[in-house]
Amino acid sequence: MRSHRSQGSGFAWRPGLIVTADENVTDEDRLAAVLPGGETVLATLKGRDPSTDIALLRVEAPDLEPIGATTVDVVAGSLAIVVGADDGAPVANLGVVARAGPAWRSVRGGNIDARIEIDTLLRGSCEGGVAFDATGRAVGMAVFGPRRRVLVIPASTIERVATKLDAEGRIARGYLGLGLQSVRIERGGVGAMVMSVDADGPAARAGLRQGDVVAAWNGRAVDGVSDLLRELGPDSVGSVVRLSASRGGEPMTFDVTIGARPER
Repeated sequence: MRSHRSQGSGFAWRPGLIVTADENVTDEDRLAAVLPGGETVLATLKGRDPSTDIALLRVEAPDLEPIGATTVDVVAGSLAIVVGADDGAPVANLGVVARAGPAWRSVRGGNIDARIEIDTLLRGSCEGGVAFDATGRAVGMAVFGPRRRVLVIPASTIERVATKLDAEGRIARGYLGLGLQSVRIERGGVGAMVMSVDADGPAARAGLRQGDVVAAWNGRAVDGVSDLLRELGPDSVGSVVRLSASRGGEPMTFDVTIGARPER
């Protein structure tokens, strides 16, 4: 995949549709895909979900054969191969599955069906490439995590998210309507201070104001702004959450019906 300012990898998910890493889509009006035979075709953004790092592109390439990623159990210690591209040429990286764990939630609130880390060095242009197991089965998409760790977005996550992107163009994210900043609170904890409020947003309707400090989500102490953002995944839209906060040192509670983040 190429845009005006970046280069990355991707793979055919369904006829005419390519899955790539969200980071590879930085210039939406000038996208192109280099096909396996070397032909460059224009690509258009069908939808993107930064919370799971998945973007879906449409290309006019009727003969492009889908990879057919499969939901399989990945075991720590097994071999894995990441196949991507660099300047249009295929690139393969051999590694070992360093971690295979349960489902997890990304910093942006996306639900990832399994935690898979591969111990390998990956070129930046290979982000969005396909991860294969030792038997040649495509098990997901390789992306960079913190400190350039190579993570795999599993096939089941891709299938779920890309299907919705194909149908709706976006994945709804939870929305409080608050601008927040992490602050230290009593007993060494970290809360989230309300710096701004969307006057028409869910939190404003529930009564939160600028200067309030949110300390708990449904009775669970929060650990700063990032912790709150993890709670605002697609499944949160429409649910009611009780936020415990302080206003001028006085404890207060607010029942907020989480909305859907507006399209920008």
